[in-house]
Amino acid sequence: MPRKKDGMMFKLLPRPTKGDDGQPLLYVRPASDRKYDMKAIDDWAVKYRGFHSGELTRAVECLIDIAAVLMSDGSRVETHMGSMAPKLRLEGDHTDPDSVKDDDVRLAGIEFIPSRYFVERVSERIYAGFRRWQDVVERHPVETPEQLDEALRKSLTRGYITVKVFAYHAGLKYHTAKRILDGLCKGENPRLRKRKEGTSNHYVPIVSK
Repeated sequence: MPRKKDGMMFKLLPRPTKGDDGQPLLYVRPASDRKYDMKAIDDWAVKYRGFHSGELTRAVECLIDIAAVLMSDGSRVETHMGSMAPKLRLEGDHTDPDSVKDDDVRLAGIEFIPSRYFVERVSERIYAGFRRWQDVVERHPVETPEQLDEALRKSLTRGYITVKVFAYHAGLKYHTAKRILDGLCKGENPRLRKRKEGTSNHYVPIVSK
């Protein structure tokens, strides 16, 4: 059978749990790691949708500003793209409601639920269905310094390492991979430096002088 040459590329990855045959169960995710920033989206709207330069950016900034005002009292904002609402976090461990002070509550982020309309629009655009990006590769947990170095090398594709990518190449669970990466940031001669980028941690190699 000829190999499919169009459609959204996906990759199969092993889960920690195993099936009846003793092999890891699989999960699927998009293979593309491409990202479009607001400028690229704005340029696309100018080229293909007849927008003026900066018009879409200003509209999005206006939506963010209005949504922030409306959500400041805890309200949910519903749009064609989806609905958004504040997500809260309680600092500390509490069992007695009377022990919770106003200052113990923090904004943890924004909850976003895509609308059915948005999901259907994306689905309609995937005209050619899906195609596999690569075959499943059997993974073995790192056991030697050489294997660790190889897993780090394979994970360093963008000038930094993420926990998910390292966990995949090292054959480790997420929390185990994170513990190893965090450990490599410590000591008298750390190999990595951790920096926060949005909600993700990026681990950058430290170049020896």
